[in-house]
Amino acid sequence: MKEQFRSPAAKAANKFFKQAPDKAATDYEQAQQAFQANRERLKAERLAREARQKSQSDRTR
Repeated sequence: MKEQFRSPAAKAANKFFKQAPDKAATDYEQAQQAFQANRERLKAERLAREARQKSQSDRTR
């Protein structure tokens, strides 16, 4: 996305009010992210397996 033109005053204000860097994720947050990633992976595997089974059953008809 292209950034719009900003005045020098707006640039200076943005530098002054920069957001704080992201804090390190807690153990709980890391566990939740790992859980969600694993859940999405398993869902993708299940959908692929079901699609493969459906295509095989369509061929035998």
